[in-house]
Amino acid sequence: MKTRGLLINGKTVEKERTYPLRSPFDGELLANISMADEQDVEQAIEGAHSAFEIMSKMPAYKRAEILSKVSDILRSRKEEMAQVIAKEAGKPIGTARGEIDRTIVTYQLAAEEAKRIYGETIPMDAAPGGENRLGFTWREPLGVVTAISPFNFPFNLVAHKLGPAFAAGNTIVLKPAEQTPLSAFYIAEIFKQAGLPEGALSVVTGSGKELSDALITDERVKKVTFTGSAAVGKLIKEKAGLRKVTLELGSNSGLIIEPDVPVEKIVQRCVDGAFGFAGQVCISLQRIYVHQSIYQEFSEQFIEKAKGLKTGDPLDETTDISAMISREEAVRIESWIEEAVDQGASVGLGGTREGSVFTPTVMLDVTNDMAVSCQETFAPVVSIVPYENLDDAIHMVNDSVYGLNVAIYTQNINNAMKAAKELQAGGVIINDIPTFRLDHMPYGGVKESGYGREGIKYAVEEMTELKFVTIKTTF
Repeated sequence: MKTRGLLINGKTVEKERTYPLRSPFDGELLANISMADEQDVEQAIEGAHSAFEIMSKMPAYKRAEILSKVSDILRSRKEEMAQVIAKEAGKPIGTARGEIDRTIVTYQLAAEEAKRIYGETIPMDAAPGGENRLGFTWREPLGVVTAISPFNFPFNLVAHKLGPAFAAGNTIVLKPAEQTPLSAFYIAEIFKQAGLPEGALSVVTGSGKELSDALITDERVKKVTFTGSAAVGKLIKEKAGLRKVTLELGSNSGLIIEPDVPVEKIVQRCVDGAFGFAGQVCISLQRIYVHQSIYQEFSEQFIEKAKGLKTGDPLDETTDISAMISREEAVRIESWIEEAVDQGASVGLGGTREGSVFTPTVMLDVTNDMAVSCQETFAPVVSIVPYENLDDAIHMVNDSVYGLNVAIYTQNINNAMKAAKELQAGGVIINDIPTFRLDHMPYGGVKESGYGREGIKYAVEEMTELKFVTIKTTF
């Protein structure tokens, strides 16, 4: 079985210490993955620091050309890359193709944004003493960025870090999730083919716990961008000091369904939002609050639709839900379901496990203090809860340590705007599920859901430094 080496400063470095990468679905050995140590990280950061001299001086149109070429290459290799996602992440092949489509768009958006990093003029004479002065700003790249990415969108969430970083003229040291390193190696090869300078992108694989200090605390690192758990995000923020950070963390996204909404028109969309990629999506629909007058109707239709989902091999074109990322994660959510039932909840559908595959599960009679509601399930589990009035529903959605995306279905514009103002989240989606995201939207959370924003334009702003210049035009 082939050993995949680290990519450091344009060179492949195989290590004696490796770990086996296995398919989450059937345990097939996919590769042996080299495990980096702190010295490898230091070499990668040194190379990125040197390459920054090239990237920071590279004209915007050339950075845009590289990113556009990456999109073109990905488009030509779409099926191959989708197969990689399906095998190493257990993502159904149709969903994997959708991720590659989004990734192509994300890099193209980054290419366009590379040419739109604007400054502005400042009216200096707006304050006394500013007469005969010109003021303006521009944005400069930061330098070395370390990016720590999760398993659930191994191409697209990496693109949301690499794309804006390179658009701005930075360099990257990428630490992918342990379960999804192959996609990181492939995208690094594609960037090399597209003309990215050596050292501008290095990929170090292995244990996040072992490598985190080296990735975060090196004085040459100017920014850390991380997607993962709230617990790890807090530790990163503590260690980062004055470095810039972007943290995309946990969520337990809630949806409110008002009584004026035609249930039959939204129920399939809700099922898709709850069970896509086995619920292993940061903004997966986890909590549904339905007005009591339509609660029975909605619950019955939702359960009936969910019964039609097929579990199985991610490479099977007909599979809707495949394995969770590991057997341990499936066992965890199984224990949460059992705990909720012991506390008074009931299982409306599913709740069973076979190896690492967990069936689509609907929980009823759930209260906000149960783990399946107040924590992030990151599994194909959704709770349906009735409410009496909109104030109660907003309170239940807000009764969470998280606040990434939330949503409401309503035909009443006043209720829509009330929810938009009162819901505590980084994004409020009206008349769609909270799982909705386009790759140029500002995306990020409040409370324990994160710090900073992604979405290409907004990420570029967070990966640059604003510089102000003023000129006195007369002596």
